[in-house]
Amino acid sequence: MKTIGFVDYYISEWHANHYPAWIKEASERMGEDFAVRYAWAEEYVSPVDGRNTDEWCRVFGVERCESIEALCEKADYILILAPSNPEKHLAYAEKVLAYGKNTYIDKTFAPDYATAKRIFDIAKEYGTGFFSSSALRYGAELADAVGSKAMLIQGGGSNLPEYIIHQIEMAVKILGDKAVRVRVEKQGTVQYVVTVVFADEKQATLLYAPSYGFSVCVEKEGGETAYIPALSGTFEGLIADILRFYRTGEPSFCPAETLAVMKIREAVIQGTEKLGVWIHLEQN
Repeated sequence: MKTIGFVDYYISEWHANHYPAWIKEASERMGEDFAVRYAWAEEYVSPVDGRNTDEWCRVFGVERCESIEALCEKADYILILAPSNPEKHLAYAEKVLAYGKNTYIDKTFAPDYATAKRIFDIAKEYGTGFFSSSALRYGAELADAVGSKAMLIQGGGSNLPEYIIHQIEMAVKILGDKAVRVRVEKQGTVQYVVTVVFADEKQATLLYAPSYGFSVCVEKEGGETAYIPALSGTFEGLIADILRFYRTGEPSFCPAETLAVMKIREAVIQGTEKLGVWIHLEQN
């Protein structure tokens, strides 16, 4: 059996509560033998539902580890969670990546571009394979958007800093990692319109509102347009790609895209305080 260890800020949260079953299903579907067997959480009691780490471990048949180090010694592969607390990821990554075991880091990958770059540097130092992605990258219908020069993406979630990652991930997947400037405008009190201009005259407009579902409109080079009203297979695709990566150590897309996503996200958050102002992105 190939064992996976969960590292989390508090373990009883939406991702940790769903991933074990999804990993089991994907593993069986792929003819693999992956299973979540270990867990460590910095906070013992979850603020989401009040369940503590020992209770969570009993429910999911997982061994609680007393430290990140103990988990990394036992598990074959590591999955860093804390999806709502990206500010925790650097400290976790500093410990986990030193073990050289293939690691997935949940979205949102990092709180800012500099931290994201630092995590990549740590992984390079230890020769550790890792990747991170929003599940929306794996929407099956995005195949219809390949070759687009312009995208209009709408999506929601409880807050923009955490959930805008999904729209940015889709834009970068289709339009590339060469974003050059970002502008944010506001409608009402909680709705935002974000414009992202890429090299080669490509452009994405991201519409954020808490109640939106995710959908995409695209325009291709010849003027052909398409509407993608919903995206399917997102988490199924993500989990399958995590397991494939654990086995091969090779991400399915260029790591530069993850850094581009983080750079754009940081500019979007800055733009909410500088409405209507173009924020130019440094090119590396």
